[in-house]
Amino acid sequence: MTYSKLIKELKVDATTYKYYDLQALNDPRYEKLPISIRYLLEAAIRYCDEFHVRTADVETILNWEKTQHEQAEIPFKPARVLLQDFTGVPAVVDLAAMRDAVKTLGDDPSKINPVCPVDLVIDHSVQVDNYGNLEALAKNQTIEFERNKERFNFLKWGQKAFKNLLIVPPGSGIVHQVNLEYLARTVCADEENVLFPDSVVGTDSHTTMIDGLGVLGWGVGGIEAEAVMLGQPISMVIPEVIGYKLVGKMPQFATSTDLVLTITKNLRDLGVVGKFVEFFGPGVANLSIADRATVANMCPEYGATVGFFPVDERTIQYLAQTGRDDHQLSRIRDYLKANNLFVDYADASFSPSFTKVLELDLSTVTPCVSGPKRPHDQVALTALNQEFKQNLTEKVSFKGFGLKPEDSTKAVKLTLNGEEHTLKHGSVVISAITSCTNTSNPSVMLGAGLVAKKAVELGLKVPPYVKTSLSPGSGVVTKYLEASGLLPDLEKLGYFIAGYGCMTCIGNSGPLDETVGKAIDENDLVVAAVLSGNRNFEGRIHAQVRANYLASPMLVVVYGLAGRVDIDLDTEPIGNGTNGPVYFRDIWPTHDEIAIVEEKYVRPQFFKETYASIQTGSEQWQQLVCPETSLYPWDAASTYIKKAPFFDGMELAPKDPEPIKGAYALLNVGDSVTTDHISPAGSISRVSPAARYLSSRGVAPKDFNTYGARRGNDEVMARGTFANIRLVNKLASKVGPKTLHVPSGEELDIYDAADRYRSEGNQVIILAGKEYGCGSSRDWAAKGPLLQGVRAVIAQSFERIHRSNLIGMGIVPLQFLNNDNADSLGLTGKEQFTIDLPATLKPGDHVTVQVSTGKTFQVLCRFDTEVELTYFRHGGILTYMIRKLIGTK
Repeated sequence: MTYSKLIKELKVDATTYKYYDLQALNDPRYEKLPISIRYLLEAAIRYCDEFHVRTADVETILNWEKTQHEQAEIPFKPARVLLQDFTGVPAVVDLAAMRDAVKTLGDDPSKINPVCPVDLVIDHSVQVDNYGNLEALAKNQTIEFERNKERFNFLKWGQKAFKNLLIVPPGSGIVHQVNLEYLARTVCADEENVLFPDSVVGTDSHTTMIDGLGVLGWGVGGIEAEAVMLGQPISMVIPEVIGYKLVGKMPQFATSTDLVLTITKNLRDLGVVGKFVEFFGPGVANLSIADRATVANMCPEYGATVGFFPVDERTIQYLAQTGRDDHQLSRIRDYLKANNLFVDYADASFSPSFTKVLELDLSTVTPCVSGPKRPHDQVALTALNQEFKQNLTEKVSFKGFGLKPEDSTKAVKLTLNGEEHTLKHGSVVISAITSCTNTSNPSVMLGAGLVAKKAVELGLKVPPYVKTSLSPGSGVVTKYLEASGLLPDLEKLGYFIAGYGCMTCIGNSGPLDETVGKAIDENDLVVAAVLSGNRNFEGRIHAQVRANYLASPMLVVVYGLAGRVDIDLDTEPIGNGTNGPVYFRDIWPTHDEIAIVEEKYVRPQFFKETYASIQTGSEQWQQLVCPETSLYPWDAASTYIKKAPFFDGMELAPKDPEPIKGAYALLNVGDSVTTDHISPAGSISRVSPAARYLSSRGVAPKDFNTYGARRGNDEVMARGTFANIRLVNKLASKVGPKTLHVPSGEELDIYDAADRYRSEGNQVIILAGKEYGCGSSRDWAAKGPLLQGVRAVIAQSFERIHRSNLIGMGIVPLQFLNNDNADSLGLTGKEQFTIDLPATLKPGDHVTVQVSTGKTFQVLCRFDTEVELTYFRHGGILTYMIRKLIGTK
C-alpha cells in the first residue's frame, strides 16, 4: 500500500486496532482542511493503489484550498450503501438481471455480488388507507403485505442470494431514522481491525440525515449506488465547503423545524448546489443530535451535497443513549481524536478554512412553515394567513393558484358524522405527523404530544374533514410517547399510529373521505395539507391537495385542530373548547416543558428493546417463502418484478455511441421540473398508459398500487414516466401528462407520443429550464426517459444526482450557455435537433446543436469527468460494470 508508513496501532480496552494516522503526514495543509474534506482524504489514503485511487488524488485533496476552484476530479469509496425499498427493488432487479447477462456472456454469475456492505430498509410501501382509530396500524400493515407480497418475496430472495445485503423488514421504521439509531457505525473496523470513519451513499436524497451524527453521507442515484456496491469508487468533483457558523440558543417558542426551514431558505438564497456545508461555532453545542439530524436531513432542500456536523462529545452521548456499547464508544472517541477529527464546538480557536462563511444567531429563529409548493419557500407563521389568501388569485406560480377573484371565497357545506361543516379554500384536509425529518426528533414529537394534551384538556377536537395520521420513524417513538402518557392524547384527536414508514411524506397519504374528495373536485377548491415532512412539490402529497405546507409536528396538530391555514394564530381562536375560545398561546408548550418530559421518558432501554429483533420482522415477513437459487426465476405473469431490459442484446465490446440526428422534442418544460414530475411515486391514474397496461394484464384498478411500489417492472415505469398530473409542458394545451406529436400535430399521452416516435424511427430529446431533476433521487427518472427513447436533455441547469443518473443510463446532459434557454433562443420545441457529439469529446467541452430552422447554438456538455465519459461510451454505468467484471473493457 502506498501510504503503509502511516499505519499506526491504537489500543482500545483489550483490543489492538490499526489506523492510518493522517497527522503523521506532517503536512500543515491538513489542519486547515474542513473535517468533511479530511474524511475524503482518509478514504483516498486508505484505498490508494495507484489504479482506482492515485497519489495525485491524495495531493488534490490535501491541496483543497486551491483545487476546490478548479473542478478537480477525485475518487471516493464510501464505507457502505443504504437503500430503501422504492429504490432498492430496482437496484436488486438490476443486480439479478446483471447475473443473467454475465451467464449469457459465458462467465460466472456470482461475480455480480455486493462487495461493499448494503443495508436496505423497507419503509416506502405502507399507505394511510386506514386512519383515526386503534386498528389503523394493523390494517395498513396487512394491506401493505397484500399489495407488496411479490416485492417483499423478491427482496427476501435477494438477502439470501447476495452477500453483504442486510434487509430490515417492513414495519420497522423509516430508513434514515433506523440508520441514525441503529445502522450507523460512526467509526468502522474492517476484517483486519483497521479503523476508518463511517461514510455512506444512499439511494434516497435524505441519506444526508446521517451527517448530523458525524457520518459523511449523501444521496446518489440508484445506478451510481449499484456501481459502488460492485466496488467502483464514486467519481466526484472536489467540492467547495461553506462554513455555517451557529451562535446563541434557540428561543423558547421556536422548534428545530423552524430552524431547518430558516437554514434552508438562507442556503437556497446563497446557492450551494454541488457544495458541502459544514456547521461549526458555539451554537452547534446547544443543538441535540436529533436537531442536527433534522438540519442535515433537509440538505437536498437547500441543494447542498452534505450538511455535515463533525463528531463531538454530544455525539458520543447520543450513541450511548441509542444503545451502542462502551467499547464502540471508546473506539470512536479514541480514533477520531487520534486523527484530529473530533471537535469541541465551544473552542473558539476551531475554525478550519472554508470557501465562504455564513452565520446565524439561533436566538433570531421564529416559528414558520414552508410552502405551498416548494420546501425552500419559507413563510413566517404570522404571515401565512394573509399570504395564502393573496396566493389564491395570483397567477399560477410557485406561490400562486390563478383563481378568479369571484371564485376565491367559494365555500361548500357538507355533512360528516351527522354534522354540517364548511369546506373552503385553505381548509386542511390532511394533517400528518410523518417523515424521518421530524419523527426522529423527540423534542418535536413530545412537543406535539403536549400540544394534544393541552388541546384535549381544553375540549378541542379536530374537524372530521381533516385526515389525521401519525407515522413514527421507529418503534422508539411509540415507546416514549406511551411512557410519557401523551399517545392517548394524540389518539383522542385522531392521531393514531397508521404505520412505521414514510407514508404521507412520500405521497402514500391514501384516499380522502369520499364526500370531502367530491366537494374538492366539484368546486375546484384549493385545500391544504400540513405535514412534518421534507417535500411538498405539486402532486406529491395527494392529487387533490394543491397547497402543501411543511411544519413541525406541533404545528401539524395546531393546524389540524384549526382545520384551515388561513387563520391568524395571534388573534383568532383555534376553536371553541369546553369553556369558550382556545388560542394558540393556550396550547403551545415551551422548550423547558418539553425538555423535562424528554429527559424523563426518552430512555436508552427503548432503543435496545426496539432494535434487538429488528431483523426478525413480523410474523407476515417470517412466513414469506422465497426461491433458494442464485439466479432469480423470473415469473412472466408478474406485474411487479420483471427482468430489467437494459442488458438485452449486450455484447462484450462496446459500440460507438450513435449520433443524435433530426431528434424531436418530446417535452419543452420550464424551471424546477422535479423527479416527482419525471417519475411519480404516487397512485396510478385510472386513465393513464400504465393503467391500460395493468388492465391488459388482468389487474383490477383497486390493485394498481403506486408507481413507487411497481419500480421493479419496466413496462409500468416506462408508461409512468412524465405521468404527473401537475406537469407543465409547453407542447401541451393544458397541465398534465400530455405532449404534441409534432409530425402529426396530435396531442397524446407522453408515453404514447414517445412510442410513436420510436416506431417511426425518430429520436427524441427534452428541452428544460433550471434545476432539472431536483427532488428525490430516483433512478427511474433516468431509466424511464431512456426507455421512451430520450437521447439528450438540454437544460439551463441540472440537479446533481439526476445529472449523474442520466449519464449512468447513457443519456447526454447538455447545458445552455450564458443564461440562454429555449425561449430566449426562440425555440418552440416543434423543431428538429441534430447534436454533434465528436469522438474526441472531453469533460467541459462545448458542442453544437443544429436546429431544423437553420439556427445553431452552443451548449456545455455536462460530462464533468473522464469516468463519466467512459460510462457514456459503454452505454451506461451498468453495462460498463458487467464488462469490467468479466475482464473486458
